[in-house]
Amino acid sequence: MLKWFTGKRNFLQSDGESKMNVPLANWDRRSFLKWSSFSMAAFTTPGLMAEELTRTPAMTEGPFYPDKMPLDTDNDLLVINDAITPAVGEITYLTGKVLSASGEPLRNAFVEIWQVDNKASYIHTRGENKEGRDGNFQGYGRFLTDSKGQYYFRTIKPVPYRAGRGFRTPHIHVAVSKNGQRILTTQLLINGHELNAEDGVYRQIRDPQLRQSILVDFKPLPDSKLGELAANFDIILGKTAEENAEGTIKGGIGKSELTREGRPPRNGRGGSQGRPPGSR
Repeated sequence: MLKWFTGKRNFLQSDGESKMNVPLANWDRRSFLKWSSFSMAAFTTPGLMAEELTRTPAMTEGPFYPDKMPLDTDNDLLVINDAITPAVGEITYLTGKVLSASGEPLRNAFVEIWQVDNKASYIHTRGENKEGRDGNFQGYGRFLTDSKGQYYFRTIKPVPYRAGRGFRTPHIHVAVSKNGQRILTTQLLINGHELNAEDGVYRQIRDPQLRQSILVDFKPLPDSKLGELAANFDIILGKTAEENAEGTIKGGIGKSELTREGRPPRNGRGGSQGRPPGSR
């Protein structure tokens, strides 16, 4: 199987300093490069005014941020370490930039994502669906942004899961950390999905422009024989942590918002998103 990345590597050395991000295998996907370049063009066009950038709204972390990290935490969620069998699901190349409200790229920021697998299970110990888990899905990944603020992931298109009497609309959790501080926790949703309008977390966002900022198109990757998808999610921050003078990160990834025993915080910042059916 042709792997998307050149090897599987950890992002942090023992001293906490960042390594080079996992390089794409030259991406070897000219059509994808063409697509991603087009999708990011708006943020490199001269004359873009700061007021045109809508800040990404903060959203609840939910109760299923990993309470135990997987053996592999890089940005390819489809393959764990050097395994041969990939995860099941619609392969999705998720890209984007982390930018300030004025459009400046934020480098050396950790972007984390986590989501359910194709069986609607999180890797959290209490997030398993009654149908079990896809043991080949990493469930969590992270990436250190480059000098242009860019990040890259390979994952699957998210699926819905039952939450209480209803369902959570398909979503991917996203968190951004800088210098060891969590500076944004949010979610991205599938643009046009039928469950969006009924989703309680999504409905908490009242501003139409803010709602639109977290809706992402999952577009077919041109010339893909595997039905792969491409999605772009630019993260616009309202407040960022200061970078060290030498341009390095300090402290790595910020702490989860969850408190003791993996419970959501009780300070009113968001709430439980419900558990997948049969979760423990």
